[in-house]
Amino acid sequence: MHLTVGTAFTITIFTSTVSVMTHNKNKLVDFRVIKTFGIFVVLGVLIGTIFASFMKTKILVLFFSVVVYFFGAYLMMAQEQVKKIKPNPSITPRVIFGLFSGFVSAPMGITGAMMNVPILRYLGYPISKCIGSAAAIGFFISFTGSMGFLLSGFYFNVDLPFSVGFINLPAFILFVPITSFMARVGANTVYKMNKLKAQRLFGVFLYVVGTIFIYRFFNI
Repeated sequence: MHLTVGTAFTITIFTSTVSVMTHNKNKLVDFRVIKTFGIFVVLGVLIGTIFASFMKTKILVLFFSVVVYFFGAYLMMAQEQVKKIKPNPSITPRVIFGLFSGFVSAPMGITGAMMNVPILRYLGYPISKCIGSAAAIGFFISFTGSMGFLLSGFYFNVDLPFSVGFINLPAFILFVPITSFMARVGANTVYKMNKLKAQRLFGVFLYVVGTIFIYRFFNI
């Protein structure tokens, strides 16, 4: 599990970079979100990575599934009224949700879009900006998580075939070109889609992910 998570984070460094560049080209990235929310997510990732290095993941997988189902339901029910939306400037929910998102993302090996898109939507951002800004935050999550699992692998003196720390090199080389290409396709698709439809589809996607993790829970 640790090898899977560490490798996934390393792959998504490149995936999220391509995604951010494409979203930014379409003016869908609000970099102020990184300063006011993303920094707390990264701090949560640091804490979560340390925690994940010493833990068994079964209970967290179940917890993650429940949270993802909840966020998926929220996105499918929330209305997208861009002209009436004003992002919530309060720092308290940003700190709480940021730490929570990063802490849960780290053991799961995800870059936070599953958590941060619905959270940013709740904080008052339109869905298109939520997806683009979550991709930007995802870069910092993946970089922090990758370094954390690389170093923790050295700390525990792991000796895994074709791996450095908890990062598998063949999987990294194989998946980076594919995921980077699809990230560009996905970012351009979101830009062209109806925003309410994109929000609903992301909610459905979260339900699919939650179901996959429920399946993993019963097979760990």
